Amino acid sequence: MSALKFLLFPFSVVYGAVVGVRNFLFNTGILASKSFEVPVFCVGNITAGGTGKTPHTEALIRELQKHFRVACLSRGYKRRTSGFILAGENATAAEIGDEPMQIRNKFPGILVAVDEKRSRGIENLLALPEAPEVIVLDDGFQHRRVRADKNIVLIDYTRPLSKDCLLPAGRLREPASALRRADYIVVTKCPDNLAPIDKRLIFKRLKIRPYQHLFFTQLTYGEIQPLCAGVPVPVLDRSVFLLCITGIARPELFVRKLREYTDNITEIRYFDHHRFSKREVREIERLFAEIPGPDKYILTTEKDAVRLKECPLSEEIKRQIFYIPVEPKFPDQGETFAQELIAYVAKNKR
Repeated sequence: MSALKFLLFPFSVVYGAVVGVRNFLFNTGILASKSFEVPVFCVGNITAGGTGKTPHTEALIRELQKHFRVACLSRGYKRRTSGFILAGENATAAEIGDEPMQIRNKFPGILVAVDEKRSRGIENLLALPEAPEVIVLDDGFQHRRVRADKNIVLIDYTRPLSKDCLLPAGRLREPASALRRADYIVVTKCPDNLAPIDKRLIFKRLKIRPYQHLFFTQLTYGEIQPLCAGVPVPVLDRSVFLLCITGIARPELFVRKLREYTDNITEIRYFDHHRFSKREVREIERLFAEIPGPDKYILTTEKDAVRLKECPLSEEIKRQIFYIPVEPKFPDQGETFAQELIAYVAKNKR
């Protein structure tokens, strides 16, 4: 145990006691959870960031929207507004948050809303003239005022729960025992060569119950995309220089991806959901100007691109910014995962 973790551990004990009491109150019905008349699917985790929640939420939406009217409801973390907001055509990340904005950009045909009180947000969505037939909660596993029909909980393969501890000493929002509330457990960021015996060991370690389903996914990177529409995508080779900007929980995989193109990488790392100040914008422009050679670009994640697009960067700099989207890949049983949830909505929709 590191010195910092040792110092923070007493606070984790207090935090764990508070979480335990809260869960006890919900489990015994002293605190009430509300059910709704349309299916509600919750995509969440028990780790504070880094599990690939947004790509998995998008994958679920991508399948559901083929059959139903879908709404995605999020808290809108670090937005500059409060209350219920239904994202319109002119929505911004500052108004609704970066992850909801990313989803709004990708799926203009669905409803995207934010509300720090999820039950109120669902009620507002159901009051719309064309109410959704299914609602996807983006990161609501700990929001127990809503009783989701299906809880989908993500776990990072590269960070086993057994080697982590509760906040603030670790990254766990809840103890591993909270997994018993999950209907689907998805182990993300798995290696390509994950053997069947490794899957069985994980199944046993997580103590999967008869009513639960366990899936394994890999995060796959798509084609490089420009921040500004119409800008041609460069061909990256070992001679190019990159300024890598990340504001996500665990940027290591993204940086590893960039090293497939070149080792000439200058990194700037910010905290997850970081909002760029004017001073930081000037710093980005200065660092980019100092990078040698004509073949230089700024590479960032899809979530960071949403926020960078709204920054007061010069248009010249913005035309040099590119991002790489990610999607989850189910090596096996991916169709089963989607088909089960689609069948549930078909049977239970209003």
